[in-house]
Amino acid sequence: MKIGIIGTGVAGLTSAIALAKKGFEVTLIGPGIKKSNSHLAQAGIAFPVLRGDSLEAHVFDTIRAGKYLNDEEVVWSVISKASEAYDFLLSLGLKFEASETEGGHSFHRVFTIKNETGKHVTKLLYLRAKELGVQFVKGTAEELAIKREKAYGVFLNGEFLPFDATVIASGGFSGLFKFTAGSPTNIGLLIGDAILKGAPARDLEFVQFHPTGYIGKRGVFLISEAVRGAGARLVTEDGERFVNELSTRDIVARAIYRKMREGKRVYLDATGVGDFKKSFPQIYTFLVKDGTDPLKDAIPVSPIAHYTMGGTAVDPWYRTAIRNLYAVGEAASSGFHGANRLASNSLLECLVSGLEVARTIVRDGPRCRGVKGPGYHGYEAGDVDSLRELLWEKAGIVRSAKTLREGLRELEGIEADPRLKLLARGVLECALVREESRGAHYREDFPVMRKTFERPSFFDGSCHL
Repeated sequence: MKIGIIGTGVAGLTSAIALAKKGFEVTLIGPGIKKSNSHLAQAGIAFPVLRGDSLEAHVFDTIRAGKYLNDEEVVWSVISKASEAYDFLLSLGLKFEASETEGGHSFHRVFTIKNETGKHVTKLLYLRAKELGVQFVKGTAEELAIKREKAYGVFLNGEFLPFDATVIASGGFSGLFKFTAGSPTNIGLLIGDAILKGAPARDLEFVQFHPTGYIGKRGVFLISEAVRGAGARLVTEDGERFVNELSTRDIVARAIYRKMREGKRVYLDATGVGDFKKSFPQIYTFLVKDGTDPLKDAIPVSPIAHYTMGGTAVDPWYRTAIRNLYAVGEAASSGFHGANRLASNSLLECLVSGLEVARTIVRDGPRCRGVKGPGYHGYEAGDVDSLRELLWEKAGIVRSAKTLREGLRELEGIEADPRLKLLARGVLECALVREESRGAHYREDFPVMRKTFERPSFFDGSCHL
């Protein structure tokens, strides 16, 4: 059987390795590992494997951070497989340097390497995939080949590439917001494509804004949560400390946003963090090159779009509603993260979903080749920047019925790829329907959680709660 995987981050690479080990012919399509969000991941991976920790504690932390919208079965499933994912990395020769505590965690279970963990993990996975004979195709899959609710492969540069099974591992859609530290190519094109062709999305309204983004001369950069874990303090320009730095990201991001709305600048003061240069080499190098010395200067910060809990809806085995189409990592939404992702659970999910989807494909035994696939649509990209501006302004950190309805009206006038417009509409509509504040979704006109909305949303062209 021939398997096509779209995406060269941790989820895609792990899927490729697991499938290649099972004897499948695997093709991995993407722009390269250095352009994936996984490669940019600074902090670490949450593994509840140390003495004194427990699966139950990690599950509780995950559900508490997710504001009780998580699918509890999926949370237990993923976290119970964390030791397998940990051993998988060790078997490849990976060596972690430390285990740290991050916001929302009750134990020091976040395993790191020089706070540039993603770079080391993706490099190692890439080398192992090459050893196993995985074929790498550089480029961007433009479209899923789907006909009559069955996937047949993908289109690359207008050419049909047939596969027995297709795995979406292309990341989320944080790049569809104006300011993001992630890859600008992460705009959710295939999530929108899947919706258009019959695979609903889930929980699109839940977009996590990282509290400490740095918007400088050399672009947007992420100041890892681990810096706050090491003792850095958030202060206003007049030195006021206004939030517990280790609260979950939604709380910290909104606290910063409110101070900025008051007209105050916000800084991350890391001057008291010992050995900053050695502990955070990637962050230190970027800041110094941009003109900020974190050893002497407070770092100006602002919330930025960071992670999307929503994505293509999948079952606990990473199947979508389309036969022979699967989704893993940030591209998928299984209910693991609920309304707000717990720090460092993302790479854990990438590893677990990559290993699990390989087992699912073995069980399903998909066969598609030899059948004529659908025609190529050749959608026009259009004005992506206007979509980014619209979502940032109308569906950003703080929302209301007024801004969301304005966004929906303005969306109609934007000339853009219909799949991206569909995805943007999903974010706006689901945020409008969810008349409460929960996790990463905050409505100033409905500022509290409401029991009646303690359920996921699904978007198939219209939003259902």
